[in-house]
Amino acid sequence: MTAKDTIIQGKAILGIEFGSTRIKAVLIDENNKPIAQGNHEWENQLVDGLWTYSIDAIWHGVQDCYANLRKDVLAQYGCEIHSLAALGFSAMMHGYMAFDKAQNILVPFRTWRNTNTAKAAAELSELFVYNIPLRWSISHLYQCILNGEEHVASIDFITTLAGYVHWQLTGQKVLGIGDASGVLPIDPATRNYDATMVDKFNKLIAPKGLPWTLNDILPKVLLAGQPAGTLTEEGARKLDVSGNLKPGVPLCPPEGDAGTGMMA
Repeated sequence: MTAKDTIIQGKAILGIEFGSTRIKAVLIDENNKPIAQGNHEWENQLVDGLWTYSIDAIWHGVQDCYANLRKDVLAQYGCEIHSLAALGFSAMMHGYMAFDKAQNILVPFRTWRNTNTAKAAAELSELFVYNIPLRWSISHLYQCILNGEEHVASIDFITTLAGYVHWQLTGQKVLGIGDASGVLPIDPATRNYDATMVDKFNKLIAPKGLPWTLNDILPKVLLAGQPAGTLTEEGARKLDVSGNLKPGVPLCPPEGDAGTGMMA
């Protein structure tokens, strides 16, 4: 089967990676051979002393990246992408994205570059008897609690960049196990967040009287190969503003950049 036939028949697979300086889209055929690509360059911004990418920058970036992929497909094969066999996202790991019940982001996305979490990371490392890096999501969350930030009481969901994009395109609040390991340590026996650490954290913050526990706000952990939802109609329009891409595409669990970085 030619690359053009693969695209026309909706059998191509698309992967999109959110790197620190570039968003990259790679379309592959059924034999895992790259057949088209697109990209978008971007930079993080220092806002109020913290490194961030705005929500607008995230969506403009992925839409421009996908549009450039479409241009490459049109230039090479003279056809349009209407469907895909599968779609997946990966992104720079760690950081902090917190949302309320109305899906509004509560504070600007805090990326892995931020080092304002030293106190939280040190206290959690001692509590868990496990090294907790400054960049992990749990460090960011606990630092917000230590700082008495007002938004903490309104948290309904926290996730990573890949998890956020996946959620918005599928409605599924999930993370691949690799990305989840940068949120909170994973128990290799259960392949889920370490239950003992979750319990310790909940007891630690109990005196704060917050309306949630950690179990309430973390994304579900999925393994490679497990179903992670499908592209919704709204999600299809959000990714492909031209309206050509149809919903229903199956997605794999969103992942961090540890695996993609090693592959590269």
